[in-house]
Amino acid sequence: MGLKVAIQMDPIAVVDIDADSTFRIAEEAQARGHKLFYYTPDRLMYREGRILARGWPLEVRRERGNHFTLGDEVEVDLADWDVVWLRQDPPFDMGYITTTHLLERIHPDTLVVNDPFWVRNYPEKLLVLNFLDLTPPTLVARDLATIRAFKEVHGDIILKPLYGNGGAGVFRLDPNDRNLSSLHELFMGINNEPLIAQKFLPAVAKGDKRIILVDGEPVGAINRVPAAGETRSNMHVGGRPEQVALTARDREICATIGPVLREKGQVFVGIDVIGDWLTEINVTSPTGIQELERFDGVNIAAKIWEAIEAKRS
Repeated sequence: MGLKVAIQMDPIAVVDIDADSTFRIAEEAQARGHKLFYYTPDRLMYREGRILARGWPLEVRRERGNHFTLGDEVEVDLADWDVVWLRQDPPFDMGYITTTHLLERIHPDTLVVNDPFWVRNYPEKLLVLNFLDLTPPTLVARDLATIRAFKEVHGDIILKPLYGNGGAGVFRLDPNDRNLSSLHELFMGINNEPLIAQKFLPAVAKGDKRIILVDGEPVGAINRVPAAGETRSNMHVGGRPEQVALTARDREICATIGPVLREKGQVFVGIDVIGDWLTEINVTSPTGIQELERFDGVNIAAKIWEAIEAKRS
């Protein structure tokens, strides 16, 4: 039986249909007979005890420049829907956090994917702190002296915003770098959030592996290789995706974190592994489905929907 599926996402008109994971999720849902409704986060609201959204019935197709059709704009009560996808991209700011508070009010009667309570409490760079044995030396701090002391111990570090995404604002500070004070001043002028620092892992030159987990189980991986002269491997900033197999260490990492993800309702997750170390657990709006499907010939979107349909049956 078809499900009623609402998708909270960024504007659909500008998505790359050959790379966007949300588009692929919608495409597979439609192929399985599910009814789609689309709205942007600014159109989510609480009114007199109800969680409502103004948006449009949606049809998608794999045609560049003609990849979607919207029906007439309508206001819906999301409690009447079977599934709501929380799929807008970060930044993980108060606007994002507010959507998790609102959607939490209808979950789990309406299945929100991923569970908004744990998306809010365990964003990308914080959930990894629960797995000390799997991660490189890590610091979360705002104070310059504390960050400088961490750098003195480890010499070569990565410094990035705690709630950033897509490789934005990521800096490598090697032992000869003299920019820490300036970068700290720059970050402090932007917001009042802490920074995260990690010991630099030279293995990133061979790639930053994105492993996709569905309901806590690994279903495959892609390797993202930095462009020449770059430390960052994110595809948003020119990282090149390559086919890669899961190693014994990858499976060990997944076996450790998978049960936690499943328990916390994180159906679709992308983790980042450099060498033997887990660096991030992406739960807000993970990517990589389409690249993995092309490399491995496996319908990852179908696996995601099979997990959701099982929860709704």
